[in-house]
Amino acid sequence: VQFVESGGGLAQPGGSLRLSCITSGFTFTRYDMSWYRQGPGKERELVATINPSSRVTYYANSVEGRFTISRDSVKSAVYLQMNDLKPEDTAAYYCRCSGFPTYWGQGTQVTVSA
Repeated sequence: VQFVESGGGLAQPGGSLRLSCITSGFTFTRYDMSWYRQGPGKERELVATINPSSRVTYYANSVEGRFTISRDSVKSAVYLQMNDLKPEDTAAYYCRCSGFPTYWGQGTQVTVSA
């Protein structure tokens, strides 16, 4: 089981980034997929979850209306479109599969700063 996150970087407040997570080693179409984040000095928190039918089942209150999770079963990938970024979105972002909760990728760093 592997997750390779990418797409992070430096963004200005109000800017946008699109994160990607390419997965391998399991049957992607069977499981919920989620994005988590861990900000400096903070606990890792759940950001968004999408089910195998591409129905979004959770957004954290802090990102609802600004972030959009999606998935591509052909590419075994999950995405996080992040708009109207705020400094408090600064964090390392990780994807996770509901069927393999102990597996994490290396994450991708998002820094929001003017």
